[in-house]
Amino acid sequence: MTNKTVVTRYHPLLVTLHWLLAFLIIADLIAGTTQLVHLPNDTPQKLEGLRTHLAGGLVILTFLLVRLGLRMTTSTPPPASAGDPFLDRAAWLSHRLLYVAAIGMPLSGLLLALEAKLPAILFLGEGRLPASLWIYPSRYVHFILARTLMVLIALHIVCALYHAFIRKDRLLSRMGFGRRLAG
Repeated sequence: MTNKTVVTRYHPLLVTLHWLLAFLIIADLIAGTTQLVHLPNDTPQKLEGLRTHLAGGLVILTFLLVRLGLRMTTSTPPPASAGDPFLDRAAWLSHRLLYVAAIGMPLSGLLLALEAKLPAILFLGEGRLPASLWIYPSRYVHFILARTLMVLIALHIVCALYHAFIRKDRLLSRMGFGRRLAG
């Protein structure tokens, strides 16, 4: 009989990036959907808000790509189970959709920024914002991805709470710090 070592937690850098990204993504979503959208485009507050939002999106995209690279190159715990094949498949799909939406958000925001010439307006003071950013097709994509991401995050949280308080299977410990190997 061989003694096999099993990875029980994600790499500490993956854990750090997971929780940091959770905070940054939620903060940028809140800023975009509750503050930026309500500021007129001809106010200094809108320009400052867009600068911060754009910078935040670029930081998020960078961290997401680093996290994805690490996720593909580090040892991970075995797949978790919700106890039902349908739920397990739904979890697999929802995690991939989270990545797609989370990466799509900053990419669509970057495309919107380029379409609207925001780098020159926000960072060089050249030109003015249009009366509305809705004149650009990528604004619609950014909006749809934002709403999709909010739903996926809510689902992710609900499912994590289900595992923690209903199943009590310690699934959340995989995304925590501590000893990674068992066996």
